[in-house]
This record gives sequence, C-alpha cells and structure tokens, in this order.
Amino acid sequence: MTPSHFAFTSAFMLGLTGLALHRYHLLSALLCLEGMMLSLFIALSLWTLQLDSTCFSASPMLLLAFSACEASAGLALLVATARTHGTDHLQSLNLLQC
Repeated sequence: MTPSHFAFTSAFMLGLTGLALHRYHLLSALLCLEGMMLSLFIALSLWTLQLDSTCFSASPMLLLAFSACEASAGLALLVATARTHGTDHLQSLNLLQC
C-alpha cells in the first residue's frame, strides 16, 4: 500500500468514524461528510493522473460539483433547523413531527 493510498483511506475512515460516533451536532455530521467527499475527490484525482487518460478527467470535477451541492443543501437544512428548533442538536430533531 502506497503512502498516498494509506493517507486517503485513513482520511475517509476517520470521516466515517466521526460520522458514526460523534453525531451530536448537525454541523459536525456535515463536516464529516464533507471530509469524506474531499478525500474521495483527491483519491479520484490522483487515480485519474496515474492512468494518464483523458477519458476519466471529468470524473473528479463532477464529484466536486456534487459535493458542493451537498454542502449547500446541508447548510440550508442547518439554517432551517436552527430557525425552527432553536438548536442544531440531532437528538432534538424528530422526523415524525416534521
């Protein structure tokens, strides 16, 4: 396993662990998701560079565009939740009452 492969795998696993274990605030969950997406973007970019092929050159940019859309939707949900519930604690959200 190369050091770059280990670094991106460990960054993704740290984001996944943070998402699974530290779900107290909605903002921390969104940051863990964003960290996972950025590690996937960097890994996909390096994979495209290693292949020396132009066929897959649009894939990292497409992933980055989806990541930006995910971040904007998450922040909009965070603002809406903070306005309606007064807090961003995930335990105060009840999906049955929405």
